[in-house]
Amino acid sequence: MSATTLPPTSALPPAARQDATTIGLIGLAHGTSHFHHMLLPPLFPVFIRDFGLSYSQLGLLVTVFFVISGLGQALAGFVVDRIGARPVLYFALGCFVAAGLSASLAQGYGDLMLASALAGLGNAPFHPADFTILNKRVSLPRLGHAFSVHGISGNLGWALAPVCLIGLSSALGSWRLACLCVAVVTLGILALLLWQRDAIDDHHQAHRAQARASAAPGSREEHPMAFLKLPSVWLCFSFFFWTTASLSAIQSFASPALQQAYGLPASITAFVVTGYMLCGATGMVLGGFLVARVARLERTIAAAMVLAAALLALAATGWLPPLLAAGVVALAGFGTGIAGPSRDMLIKRAAPPGATGRVYGTVYSGLDTGFALAAPVFGALMDHGLVHGIFAGSALALLLGVGSATVVGGRVAAQLRQRAPAA
Repeated sequence: MSATTLPPTSALPPAARQDATTIGLIGLAHGTSHFHHMLLPPLFPVFIRDFGLSYSQLGLLVTVFFVISGLGQALAGFVVDRIGARPVLYFALGCFVAAGLSASLAQGYGDLMLASALAGLGNAPFHPADFTILNKRVSLPRLGHAFSVHGISGNLGWALAPVCLIGLSSALGSWRLACLCVAVVTLGILALLLWQRDAIDDHHQAHRAQARASAAPGSREEHPMAFLKLPSVWLCFSFFFWTTASLSAIQSFASPALQQAYGLPASITAFVVTGYMLCGATGMVLGGFLVARVARLERTIAAAMVLAAALLALAATGWLPPLLAAGVVALAGFGTGIAGPSRDMLIKRAAPPGATGRVYGTVYSGLDTGFALAAPVFGALMDHGLVHGIFAGSALALLLGVGSATVVGGRVAAQLRQRAPAA
């Protein structure tokens, strides 16, 4: 459903080959989760035709997905830390299979709601599970590239879903068969991860030995909820909230806003979001290299996201020629893409030992919250004819995210300085 490009594993040394296998498998799984974000939305016109649904009812399907995913993501982090990431990942993929089957058999709104709920439940554990496996399995020199591939695969999953679902529906003459095909392919991905289960084992012996060695003799284990007292966790949450609010504006409303503000036809603006995602994927490749070369990650995040905000603010002015405005909005994705790997590494540094799943689950629930709350706000701007506010608001949200990342980076740097003398 999404593909990640890695060197042929046979040409790599054993350690690099193991890293490449883990990165590729987790990238494939993550692309599958983002694909299922879009399991139902591309088919909304068909649901209106076949079931007589309104746009409000269809919008509620999206809300249900992100509410379940957001609440479940925060809780899933605790489960990941308790029983391990691998079985949770299997459960998530199983939920996606069930969501595809439910959609293919849907006879009305209730069945579509069930499919959306199952997809949200499957999406919930992905970030805590994925990042726990990557942090525990991938060697530090290649961890930035692992985060880069992880982000790219997510963008590709978003980009491929509408093409695949609409294309399959057209080719097979049935949207039900298209959803069934998605379920079968997802089942195949689950089978692949079961076959390659050793490569995604986050409780392997090497990591257990390392964890025992790093534990101080006689030290008391912290309460599982102790990490919630850390300001850096909530700052990271706010960072995800603001940056996702910006993304929600672009994903949902960039196309109609460009049509109304610049008079561009839908045949052109329909490709702006795809261009934004592809530029984001390109930026993530570069961002993966920067992680290993820049000590203060928040500076990379700030520079990249300020660039993206400036481009979106420029589009908001209405001064640009129409085609250039569309290109500028798409190019803004390059800046947010560059920031992605540094963002994920910054969260790793902010997480206390042994709480990786809980921290990533809590922090990434800010993503679902941003999606759930931002869309109605930007939708209201569209309803009131404030189409330039889509790009101005998206730029402002990115700048607020920069503020959160800067404070987190300062706190992490201070923690590292305190640990240096002890080392």
